[in-house]
Amino acid sequence: MRVAGPDAADYLQRMVSNNVESLAAGEACPALLLTPKARVIAPVVVWRRGEQDFLVLTEPELGDVVRALLTRMRLRAQCEIELEEHASVLVFGDGAAVGFATDFPGAVEAVDADLAPTLAPEELERRRIEAGVPRWGREIDERILPAEAGLDATHVDFGKGCYPGQEPVARLHYRGHPNRALRVLELERVPDYDAELVLDGKAVGRVTSAAQRADGTVVALAYVRTEVPADAQLALAHATA
Repeated sequence: MRVAGPDAADYLQRMVSNNVESLAAGEACPALLLTPKARVIAPVVVWRRGEQDFLVLTEPELGDVVRALLTRMRLRAQCEIELEEHASVLVFGDGAAVGFATDFPGAVEAVDADLAPTLAPEELERRRIEAGVPRWGREIDERILPAEAGLDATHVDFGKGCYPGQEPVARLHYRGHPNRALRVLELERVPDYDAELVLDGKAVGRVTSAAQRADGTVVALAYVRTEVPADAQLALAHATA
């Protein structure tokens, strides 16, 4: 979404979880659009292309959702909100391309780069899981709080002004802790999405993503209760994790 006009910076600053007013032209930051109860509506990247010109990047299936929300909440803000379509690629390797920082170690995201894919989708998915990078529709949906996916460390500025969902995000950060967290697991097989994890007969988590390595082992991402030790053996149907 292109958000442009005299009030564009102020409007986005009041809507998203990160500090977009501090961005210089050409800079970008990851952020979240949240409900008042801090449930995730959409993960975004806000790219400041000019003093009054921003591009809000999100997943293809969330384009209409983000546009509808930003348009509905604009009220009297003097800014235009228009849909734009772009393609982005992840580029691994030092100095391979100019782009935005990502949660992938050693990778940047380049928008509209004239580069052909060299990684199979399955290989990219494996790298994502091994790096513990959450994605929409798997680890990120309306059920999770930002801190559970570790997004409070990358997508939230705790010193900025108000935005929808700020109060519960700040309260959890300063006065509490999430009950579950995203963990990288090794499994014996690829389970179904949301497969339950059990410890000593008690449900302690659920699997969100899994991929098989070349050697046949399986790596997975799962939400697991924070009190579960890192080396715990968790039951998963007829396998262990």
